[in-house]
Amino acid sequence: MKSIVLILCLIFLSTSALPSKKSIHKPCKRLVLYFHDIIYNGRNGANATSAIVAAREGANRTILSDQFHFGDVVVFDDPVTLDNNLHSTPVGRAQGIYLYDTKNTFTSWLGFSFVLNSTHYQGTLTFMGADPLMNKTRDISIVGGTGDFFMHRGIATIMTDAFEGEVYFRLCVDMKFYECW
Repeated sequence: MKSIVLILCLIFLSTSALPSKKSIHKPCKRLVLYFHDIIYNGRNGANATSAIVAAREGANRTILSDQFHFGDVVVFDDPVTLDNNLHSTPVGRAQGIYLYDTKNTFTSWLGFSFVLNSTHYQGTLTFMGADPLMNKTRDISIVGGTGDFFMHRGIATIMTDAFEGEVYFRLCVDMKFYECW
């Protein structure tokens, strides 16, 4: 009896040491949208979609700070489009904040929602995470959604699609959802 138990233990231990195949998750849904940010610079109030609301002491809140914009907090209400044309019909708005949180490189932290209200999509998607701006692509978390995106979670790969100084940038947001209801 002891030998049978010993053999079973050896078999169990030898099989548990074998490498297992890691399951590769496939997205249940994918969506690509663009959002366009026009930062207020003191002269473009009619077209601006974002503004600096907090900055380091003594900083000018109509232009981003030097030294990697450290300490600047920006709120935004940007148009979201299906393509990369700023003048395309918006399918919603990107609303939230980004703050520059690193002293030695261009990095920000994002917290925002896509509020979608069009014939294509209805509902919201909420994003948050670090955005190391110097990387070509960056991943941030999709932490939830409502409406057509009820309880959706996943990863958004963001890429700076256009950049015009410190006044305008466009982000391509490639969303891959791994939890879809």
